[in-house]
Amino acid sequence: MRYAYYPGCSAESTARDMHQSTLAVAGALGIEMIEPKGWTCCGATAGHQTDALLAASLPAANLVNVRDMGLDCVVNCAACYNRMKVANYEISNNPQIRKAVSEAIGRDYDGSVKVRHFIEVLLNDVGLKTIGGKVKRSLNGLKVACYYGCLLVRPPKVMNFDDAENPTSLDKLVKAIGGVSVDWPYKVECCGGGLSLSRTDVVVNLTNSILDMAKSSGADCIAVSCPMCQVNLDLRQQDIKKQTGRAYQMPIVYITQLLGFGLGIGSGKLGFNKLMVPATGILEKTGMSSNG
Repeated sequence: MRYAYYPGCSAESTARDMHQSTLAVAGALGIEMIEPKGWTCCGATAGHQTDALLAASLPAANLVNVRDMGLDCVVNCAACYNRMKVANYEISNNPQIRKAVSEAIGRDYDGSVKVRHFIEVLLNDVGLKTIGGKVKRSLNGLKVACYYGCLLVRPPKVMNFDDAENPTSLDKLVKAIGGVSVDWPYKVECCGGGLSLSRTDVVVNLTNSILDMAKSSGADCIAVSCPMCQVNLDLRQQDIKKQTGRAYQMPIVYITQLLGFGLGIGSGKLGFNKLMVPATGILEKTGMSSNG
């Protein structure tokens, strides 16, 4: 299993823990991830909000390099995944966009590189049976609310990632490593990702609703696969407490961190120490110390 791995800009900043845990899980499962040389920003989210040609050209500039590698492009950031899938769709279905993008990047690109989310690789190439067979530490019934957000599943005709209203991909992985997937209605509600800096009041309201529903549904933590969702739900808990008095103390973990735990990888190698709301409680609940 060999793939071109596009880490995205947040991998070396706000989502180092996602990047770190993704590579750790890939290594444990025998997945070879090769970063394309000279990869650049995909334009999420500023690019696609300002210029349509820029929005398609930035992902295409990376995908044309992946084409040279002869590999599928694997992404774990939901925002990067979304932008690359949308660019492929627009370039493949609109000759004028294809021509404009090809002129912008200096090479013809037809939108043919297969873009896959890391979760798709885990489910379809590795398989739940194989993952379950490699579990060294069970989650011991940890109750996990799997949160997909907007970008993994929308727009459905472009993303083709699970069911747009009731996705179950993350839930299947949680169950494979001994966790309990919480049944809750907010798994695809918006957290206000694009408004993180400009309208914090809106973000506080949205994240408060999501956290409240997860808590009411009995979740011990929320599992995500999107850096914007993780930051919003993790960081804004401080603002929610200041404005409403509600202290959720709900750990917001990447699904790859939970998978890494199940595969026996130490918490330090999975970036648990980078969370704003400590994961100490859920780690202890599964029988693993925060230093494990």
